Amino acid sequence: MSDPGAMRISDAEREATVEWLRVASVEGRLTLGELTERTEAAYTAVTQAELAVITSDLPGAGRSAPAPAPAYEPQGRPPGRVRKWFVAVMSESKRRGKWRIDQGLGAVAVMGGVVLDLREAEVRTDVVDIVVTAVMGEVKIIVPDGVDVELDGIAIMGEKKVKVNEAPPGVNAPLIRVKAYVLMGELKVIGDSRTKPLKKQWAAWREQWREMRGELTGEQHGPGSHGWHGSDRRDDRR
Repeated sequence: MSDPGAMRISDAEREATVEWLRVASVEGRLTLGELTERTEAAYTAVTQAELAVITSDLPGAGRSAPAPAPAYEPQGRPPGRVRKWFVAVMSESKRRGKWRIDQGLGAVAVMGGVVLDLREAEVRTDVVDIVVTAVMGEVKIIVPDGVDVELDGIAIMGEKKVKVNEAPPGVNAPLIRVKAYVLMGELKVIGDSRTKPLKKQWAAWREQWREMRGELTGEQHGPGSHGWHGSDRRDDRR
């Protein structure tokens, strides 16, 4: 009798798992970095067993097909509070580590610097929406490689650029949308591979999943290996 876990999966099953992961993210169960990593794993999975491992520590683990759940809607948000702002005027403002994103973000750097590290953030929205103003200052946004970045806006005697290794076309990857106004300053959106890497705990699901992949493909996957991250993003999307 064949092993049910070895049965090959369909594209619909992959997409259902990605939706399950997205719901877990907006519920605060996964950080942006974890969501991106598991999304990559779901799209490259081949068997039922691999998908089961990816979601093994999430509610509902063990059911055959993850059902989409309603998106997270923040409760009790103060009226009129549209964005959370990070402002640096001749100074520095940095946000790193564990934090929650449940609304739009804004960054203003006037002869100063703002750093927003999104990799360990709990993203409670479908899209991370960021408005940036840099006047003779610098704003740096750090994201996991594998997300999709949309960059729009204008730069006058300044620069705005994206250096992120993103997922292949057609993949439902987490989206970071940035609108920038730069005057004699700089905006940089950079991926994890271009900055100091995070110290990650070696999760049990990840080790088991890579062992399965190695058995299927005959390849050896080390703790730092990634499947999609082989090319740079273009500087702008207009």
